[in-house]
Amino acid sequence: MVLLSACQTQKETAVDTPQTPSLQIAKIDTFAVNSSVRALEVVDDQTIWWAGSEGRYGFSMDGGRNWTIDSIQWDTIQPHFRSIAVTKEAIFLLSIASPALLFRSADQGENWELVYKEEHPGAFYDAMAFWDEKEGIAMGDPTDGCLSVIITKDGGRSWNKLDCNTLPAAAEGEAAFAASNSNIALTDKQTWLVSGGKRARVFHSPDRGQSWAAYNTPIAEGDQMTGIFSVDFYDDQQGIVFGGDWNAKEKNLGNKAVSNDGGKTWQALLEGAGPGYQSCVQFIPHSAGQGILSCGIPGINYSADAGQSWSQLSTESWYTFRFGTSWETVWMAGNGKIGKIQWADSVPK
Repeated sequence: MVLLSACQTQKETAVDTPQTPSLQIAKIDTFAVNSSVRALEVVDDQTIWWAGSEGRYGFSMDGGRNWTIDSIQWDTIQPHFRSIAVTKEAIFLLSIASPALLFRSADQGENWELVYKEEHPGAFYDAMAFWDEKEGIAMGDPTDGCLSVIITKDGGRSWNKLDCNTLPAAAEGEAAFAASNSNIALTDKQTWLVSGGKRARVFHSPDRGQSWAAYNTPIAEGDQMTGIFSVDFYDDQQGIVFGGDWNAKEKNLGNKAVSNDGGKTWQALLEGAGPGYQSCVQFIPHSAGQGILSCGIPGINYSADAGQSWSQLSTESWYTFRFGTSWETVWMAGNGKIGKIQWADSVPK
């Protein structure tokens, strides 16, 4: 089995031919799991990994026909996972709350090694991703005045936390949401992290975490459950952030914005129109940045014009989703369920 580098949306170059599909959902094939699942990685059209509450994780190597499901307990702790990453060599699961526990398995979950542990009372990790087979990053809520950011350069065997002298200072009440393992977006060298709460900002590094800058967005901020819940970049310049107010999910003001300059400036989308709160957003592969899919509570929504207009494809609630090797394969995850979208009469334009 060949595992591809994970936790990244399929990125395309400027020579892509636009092939934004016209999408309609025929049904969603749903598999019940005894876990609330917010961490999902679709390695290819056949290989899917997920992790969730109660230390549970699962995977399928045959497109969901058969599943292996297991759980991890560390000492007396049953960790809750909301971050997952997959490389060619290993699987990584990262727990929330203190102690933060990051596990690595090089044998498809037969054995797990604890490769990072953090017992800071404010530790709460939200997302994890890899640039390539060796270098990866995870981010979490602020500790000691800045976002928690840990980086590996040896394939996840060891992780080091960035000093707050390297990162922009966090505002009082600024944090992040462990809603969908999509607080991080990566391209080859670029990194974007997103925050919420009292501030809703984008933190950008052009050099895999060596230097950072923070940029304001028009996303709602100021309350504990407002802010950015998800970010994705199609390439080094074109990005989207989505979120809103978890306590007022119908609000579609200040909940979505796009950037065309690498995240330095952001323009609000459809103030007072389009979907409200969404917890995960991803560019559709091979769409030249025009196709966008999002999900949340409630619904799955779709844009064929870079977010300028939207249509609702389903009213069912999901936490997160990922594409396979093309737009045709989409896996969803939610409370007690994994799902695969079956498209109806969908052909590229």
